[in-house]
Amino acid sequence: MSHVIAHILNNDCPHCLEGKVFNEKSIFFTIGFPKMNKFCSRCQFKFEKEPGYFFGAMYVNYGLTVAQSIATYVIAQFFFTETFDLRIIPIIGVVIIAMSSFNIRLSRLLWIYMFKNYSS
Repeated sequence: MSHVIAHILNNDCPHCLEGKVFNEKSIFFTIGFPKMNKFCSRCQFKFEKEPGYFFGAMYVNYGLTVAQSIATYVIAQFFFTETFDLRIIPIIGVVIIAMSSFNIRLSRLLWIYMFKNYSS
């Protein structure tokens, strides 16, 4: 399982584990909407199986965003005296915006790996 997580974080092709899913070498801290390769450069594995294939990845992205928001709230509440201080909301917003590009890439990679054909 840990090697699968390493391949996801390395942006590796789920079929041959050598090619890259996104044009960028790393999925961390890049700006802009992700630019995916249509096929793996090594094994010609097609990443988008059909039109609308990544609509389900939006749900994964939503889950990641909610988890990051809750984690940000839990961490930020230690710096304020009240249980729920309204100044925490902009902090959560900044974290969500800063992590959005990473979340899009990670959710698409998770989606590809979840529905990879493991029989071959």
